[in-house]
Amino acid sequence: MKIYTKTGDAGQSSLLGGQRVSKSDPRLEAYGTIDELNAWIGLLKEQEGMETYRDLLTRIQEALFTLGSHLAAENADQVLAWKLPVLPADLVPALELEMDRLDAGLPPLRNFILSGGHPVSAMCQVVRTVCRRAERQAVALTEALPEEGERLAPAIITLNRLSDYLFVLAREILRARGCEATLWNPARGT
Repeated sequence: MKIYTKTGDAGQSSLLGGQRVSKSDPRLEAYGTIDELNAWIGLLKEQEGMETYRDLLTRIQEALFTLGSHLAAENADQVLAWKLPVLPADLVPALELEMDRLDAGLPPLRNFILSGGHPVSAMCQVVRTVCRRAERQAVALTEALPEEGERLAPAIITLNRLSDYLFVLAREILRARGCEATLWNPARGT
């Protein structure tokens, strides 16, 4: 099987059911950003010192593939017809549990912090911003397709919680590596 098909050369792509749409279609924007997020998580988990978090990050990647397939489906009937895997209901509670565990060892957050302090922590912040963009695009998709809102709601919840987790993970990486967070000083920005 060849990787290139030439079917997208005119700026069109196919949804899961075969419907041809513009590559700027909200569905493609949403699942394309999920794909980007997944790639960034793959890079993050392979960084030195990330062994402790690798299993959960791999689990997140698998869930994102499932989530992307649901965004690529035109409707609930196609989800059933294609026998797509169910979005993992246990991921959000697992992320919350891990955030609580990590947060217990972190100093209370009283200020906004700037990205940086350590390259891996900064990478977590980049991944978090990609996650937030994916979340915004999933919200935009549910607004564009209100009939799909209920079906896609778990995607929004998952992305929201994942971005929170990535923020906590960025802080934990700073703590674990003995690095200080750079606090935002609003007076410097004026």
